[in-house]
Amino acid sequence: MLIFDIIPYITKISIDSGVNIIYKTVLKGGYYTAIDKNQIDYQADSLICIDENGQIANIVCPMDEDYETIQLEASQQDNLVVLAEDQVILPGFVDLHVHAPQWPNAGLALDRPLYEWLDQYTFPLEAKFKDANYAHLVYDNLVETLLANGTTTALYFGSVDNTGNVELAKACLTHHQRGFVGKVVMDNPEQTPDYYRDESAQTALDETEAFIHEVEQLNKDQAIPVTPVITPRFLPSCTDEVLVGLGKLAAQYNLPIQSHCSESDWENGYALETHGKRDAAVLDEFGLLTDKTVLAHGTLLNDEDLDRFKNRGVGIAHCPISNVYFGNAVMATHKILEKDVKVGMGTDISGGFDPSIYQNIRQAIMSSRMLEDGVDSQLSPEVRGQKSSAITAKNAFYMATVGGAKSLNLPTGQIKEGYAADLQVVHTKYPTFGHQKPEETFEKVMYQTTASEIDHVMTQGVFVK
Repeated sequence: MLIFDIIPYITKISIDSGVNIIYKTVLKGGYYTAIDKNQIDYQADSLICIDENGQIANIVCPMDEDYETIQLEASQQDNLVVLAEDQVILPGFVDLHVHAPQWPNAGLALDRPLYEWLDQYTFPLEAKFKDANYAHLVYDNLVETLLANGTTTALYFGSVDNTGNVELAKACLTHHQRGFVGKVVMDNPEQTPDYYRDESAQTALDETEAFIHEVEQLNKDQAIPVTPVITPRFLPSCTDEVLVGLGKLAAQYNLPIQSHCSESDWENGYALETHGKRDAAVLDEFGLLTDKTVLAHGTLLNDEDLDRFKNRGVGIAHCPISNVYFGNAVMATHKILEKDVKVGMGTDISGGFDPSIYQNIRQAIMSSRMLEDGVDSQLSPEVRGQKSSAITAKNAFYMATVGGAKSLNLPTGQIKEGYAADLQVVHTKYPTFGHQKPEETFEKVMYQTTASEIDHVMTQGVFVK
């Protein structure tokens, strides 16, 4: 066992001698999993034993007395999967912020101002998802692509039209991804186009409730049910009436909530101008800040906002690539982690151009270094940056796995007994030309992995790649 940093951490799980347990799948190989925001656990040549329900039932290390017995029985039952020398096992990633209908626009018009990007590119595209055939084509490809990139759980913004949202839920079920899907609500005629909005607050609430019930029907007899999500797009797009109603629906059905918060100077300023307070406070007043809430971006959050989030149990979706284009600032990730506010990673397709959480891990680290060092060469080093802002690969990996799972209140994101077998098997991209320590391999995997290096992906014990 090897732990990177601080205290030792030992997980020893064994079964009673003489009791034979047949597992659905046993993976043999080394694995990395986050213990907390600063520590990564590495175990070599372990047996990860997965039961019929897709849960990790047992983790057996080479020194455990049952190791050889379990390995032999798994081999005889033909359910032993042995990794190659250059392969390692990681938890599947959790993507906390995906605008599903924007997938066709990924990488498009990112040099345009936010209002132009929305009005000329994003809203016209999202309006197409009232066509079920088009929605099926896009969403089938999107879910497959995310899984191929190691994302086993995704929190999706759908569109205004439920026709497309149902197709998104179906795609998650078909491809065995752990999907959270929200019907987007935007009923404010002053801030939304006439061709793409809810006709009224009541219509938006009725359609939200209808989607909840449609998902309930789709979920019958499903191993991984889709979770409907209450989804006000953001404050500028929603009237007070609809926000009140959405807060009540979230409480009535005990559902997750997602929106944007303090994403940009424009959004931040809108809340102050129209409500006289910050958007976190406004959302709170409408009952939209709960321990099931995930809010995206947060580049302009202040200490009062973060304290409010911690008290309410709110999670933050950190979208570092998208924030470069539309966030107007670098999110204070290190401070958020130190305050123990829940925070995970998001791609924010299509504000983020890449569906890979690995790419966002790297950007999160780079952006934090720029925040610490500063970017204005005309300033002296003493005032150029913000001290103690940089994060590490371990911090970012924690957000991509444990942080995301905690934000969604899920028993996944870790390789741990009793957790869902949501896993990815990756191989190292380049040869080492000699001995490489496990902590060095971990760092290289974080910085170099693409979809091409992800050999297998498993969700709830089922191989989906």
